[in-house]
Amino acid sequence: MRILSIVGARPNFMKLAPLDRVLASHPDLEHVIVHTGQHYDRNMSDSFFDDLGIPEPHYNLEVGSGSHAWQTGAIMQAFEPVCKDVGPNVVLVFGDVNSTVATALVAAKLGIKVGHVEAGLRSRDWGMPEEINRVVTDRLSDLLLTPSPDADENLRAEGVPPERIHFVGNIMIDSLVYALPRAVEFNAAGNRDLSPGEYSVVTLHRPSNVDDPESLEDLMSALEELSCSSPVIFPVHPRTKTRLESIGWVGSDSADLRLLAPVGYLEMLSLVQSSGMVITDSGGLQEETSFLGVPCITVRPNTERPITCTEGTNQLVVPRGEAIVEAAGLAPGRRIEGGAKIDKWDGNAAERIVEVFRSAGL
Repeated sequence: MRILSIVGARPNFMKLAPLDRVLASHPDLEHVIVHTGQHYDRNMSDSFFDDLGIPEPHYNLEVGSGSHAWQTGAIMQAFEPVCKDVGPNVVLVFGDVNSTVATALVAAKLGIKVGHVEAGLRSRDWGMPEEINRVVTDRLSDLLLTPSPDADENLRAEGVPPERIHFVGNIMIDSLVYALPRAVEFNAAGNRDLSPGEYSVVTLHRPSNVDDPESLEDLMSALEELSCSSPVIFPVHPRTKTRLESIGWVGSDSADLRLLAPVGYLEMLSLVQSSGMVITDSGGLQEETSFLGVPCITVRPNTERPITCTEGTNQLVVPRGEAIVEAAGLAPGRRIEGGAKIDKWDGNAAERIVEVFRSAGL
């Protein structure tokens, strides 16, 4: 059995790593990795191969940045010859980025079976490019590998045959469980003179939060206000960095808002696990904070991961500074000692995915 896995953006690497480790223990399963190059900054992608023990990809398409249409088309053009060269039994795609939908389209048109890890998630917000990618990829996929029961419900409601749906659990948690001992040892908080539980971590990059200058100014002012009472650590996404430069944002001398370059997976996990609170618009951090029991404020009106709100530590907040400050004051009450206990978020999702491959007889 030859499995061709696609990665291209930061969240994909955390989902690929545990699966690659499991596949390596099965000599009759050949695993070929393609890196599309959708994220091309080393701190945004290549360092994850080191942190998570992922082998060098067999192919790197080096597509780089561009509009959604350009990037999707470029990935499709570059990926088609790879499919013909490798001849996989299944093309395995992860998450909801442009690399996901582009390579699923190519595989489906070539008559190759498609497996989608993290299938069935829905925000029901068609203003999010990721939602379009999720829905299209799921329609193309033969094996829908879901992280939570609500994802199964979404797919059934859309008319997907039950035999194509497989509840395997959250593979992001596999990577977290694997890396957590090293992340604790990394001691990112101590290295930055931070006291555990007495600082916040921020990530913001979605266009709805950072593209409008007034909204971005408002959010940054809220972060500065919070940082006057305890440090706020903000690894800045390249997109957000560009937007901050365009508005000429300069921080206040009285605040302790620390803007960092993007950090690797281990350092980020280390910072998050010992933080008092996370403020984000990322999907993966909603899951990681719930597993770790760390309060999370998600600056979005909706989420494709509602289980993190109903069973985890996540709270949705509209993108307004005053709402974030108010939610931050209530955040300590959302901490879950020992972490949230969510079904099949146990570090064994990759094993269950391989079992699905076996039972499908690919």
